[in-house]
Amino acid sequence: MKIFVVNCGSSSIKYQLIDMKNESVIAKGLIERIGMKGSMLTHTTVGKDKVKLPSAIPDHVDGIKKILAALVNEKYGALTSLSEIDAVGHRVVHGGEKYSASVLIDAKVLRTVDKLSEMAPLHNPPNIAGIKACKKLMPKVPQVAVFDTAFHQTMPPVAYMYGLKYDEYKKSGIRRYGFHGSSHRYVSAYAAKMLKKPASKLRIITCHLGNGSSIAAVYKGKSIDTSMGFTPLAGLIMGTRCGDIDPAVVPVLMAKKKLDPAAMDKYMNKECGVLGVSGVSSDFRDLETAAAKGNARAQLALDMFCYQVKKYIGAYAAVMDGVDAIVFTAGVGENDIGTRAKICEGLDYLGVKLDKKRNNVRGEATEISSAKSKVKVLLIPTNEELVIARDTDKICKGLKKK
Repeated sequence: MKIFVVNCGSSSIKYQLIDMKNESVIAKGLIERIGMKGSMLTHTTVGKDKVKLPSAIPDHVDGIKKILAALVNEKYGALTSLSEIDAVGHRVVHGGEKYSASVLIDAKVLRTVDKLSEMAPLHNPPNIAGIKACKKLMPKVPQVAVFDTAFHQTMPPVAYMYGLKYDEYKKSGIRRYGFHGSSHRYVSAYAAKMLKKPASKLRIITCHLGNGSSIAAVYKGKSIDTSMGFTPLAGLIMGTRCGDIDPAVVPVLMAKKKLDPAAMDKYMNKECGVLGVSGVSSDFRDLETAAAKGNARAQLALDMFCYQVKKYIGAYAAVMDGVDAIVFTAGVGENDIGTRAKICEGLDYLGVKLDKKRNNVRGEATEISSAKSKVKVLLIPTNEELVIARDTDKICKGLKKK
């Protein structure tokens, strides 16, 4: 079975074509700047050269159309016919309390995801646009929704409830949902395999660290707490997101800066984080370069990030009555040797001992703790696309059995 995995952003589409016989990527690519000048499709078929195809891409339907054309192109494509695509798996950011697992998309599911856009106005609408585009262009191909929030639906009320009036939860669904679920699910399961123990006997803290970052406490294979909340804005300081702040700061800033709710939301999501603190960049590589040259604000931003990650690790170790493994994943977690080392400094009380030589690695699944470390520290590259493909494959095979 060949699965077309689609991840739509507001002005972008990431995709992979995966052969489930051996779970290998056949082709992958990215469309950027949808509806803007300079829109571009970058496509790579395994075994062939990467191609960049600039053209006007007014909307997601046109973007999907161009991706499908690239997949069957004689020179750089991967398929002889679109009929080779057996199913489409879509990343959908917010599934609310409605979905604790991936589902086959029908009209009812699409309406529900649309209603949930109220909780994820920056994410669900483009996800829906991608689903509708694929349905229009491939009407007979089954489509599956894989939700970022689903993995965290095992959190107990004590972890997901806020200290607001209970009616806000019952009437408006305001609670902690958590995100990056496919990533936390993948790396925690992979960690259990590396440790050669059943997930049901492990306490794992998974650190998805990138431009967007979140941490999860995975107890006996299930998420019992996570740093992101009602939206992906909560938790750690991130590339451009402020993370946790005193809620009273919001009305104060709105009054001082004369911001309406939409402008305030944009400010906290797009102008803050390590970018806002440093005044340099949202890219951790740029911050490290600036810090090395003596930029105190860049160093402060990096220190704040590491401090907050360490604080969450300590909190989740307390919640789980200890920890067996700490996992680093995503762009910063997989590639930033110095950040991993700084986070692990001072965790000796937990039994964490990082091995300097083992830690000198990027993007490779490996143990980076010393042989004497009571807590295993693991580097595991995430693979959210594979999680989406596996769920899509499983659901579609179930359809054939029926």
